[in-house]
Amino acid sequence: MEIKGQAAIVTGGASGLGAATARALAAAGARVAVLDINGKAASDLAREISGVAVACDVADAGSGEAAVAKAAQSHGPARVLVNCAGVGPAKRIVGREGPMPLADYERVIRINLIGTFNMMRLVAAAMQQLQPLPDGDRGVIVSTASVAAFEGQIGQAAYSSSKGGIAALTLPAAREFAPFGIRVLAIAPGIFGTPMLRALPQEAQDSLGASVPFPKRLGEPREFAALVLHCIHNGYLNGEVIRLDGALRMAPR
Repeated sequence: MEIKGQAAIVTGGASGLGAATARALAAAGARVAVLDINGKAASDLAREISGVAVACDVADAGSGEAAVAKAAQSHGPARVLVNCAGVGPAKRIVGREGPMPLADYERVIRINLIGTFNMMRLVAAAMQQLQPLPDGDRGVIVSTASVAAFEGQIGQAAYSSSKGGIAALTLPAAREFAPFGIRVLAIAPGIFGTPMLRALPQEAQDSLGASVPFPKRLGEPREFAALVLHCIHNGYLNGEVIRLDGALRMAPR
């Protein structure tokens, strides 16, 4: 699908992988709606890329509906959805203070998995009503899984559960939306240089990067964004979870 001129929504678009993706889409000529729980950060980025900012809690049905409607008012119905909103706290199932509070697990599942499903269902409903493009595409949905979906480390039970759910969601969604010309993909990034990781001491960053077979460094958000753009362009990619990890396989800890 040609990106230029298309309306796109990026959740978690104000920072990290989402911000890099929003910038890349805008540079490719898309009209980008930056959705983020942090309304000010979303506004700052939207101003930079001449997009529109929408404060949105992706895990809330009403907030998601309002955000999709606002984005459509500005740019028309989206043909591209990139789900980047997520959280990744580390906590053992049973730690020194006892069992993980159930609310902590629920929060990660709600934001990462339910939030992804919520935005997918809302945007896909509008996509299905669009006229197909010359290549037959009505739209493309790209979600963010993680290598933790497959090799979750100790302390990543909640995060791995949520990302495993996104990975498992991809194929049935692609199959359901195939008759409408909507492709569904997910990217499973490894260790990336997001603001959270860049806040670590340089020694810690270097140690993490050294664990990657090649190249021995943290992934760059621009590399994630480049793969998103390729997923949109390549019409034969569908129903797949693509690892982007430098051949990394996570150890237990």
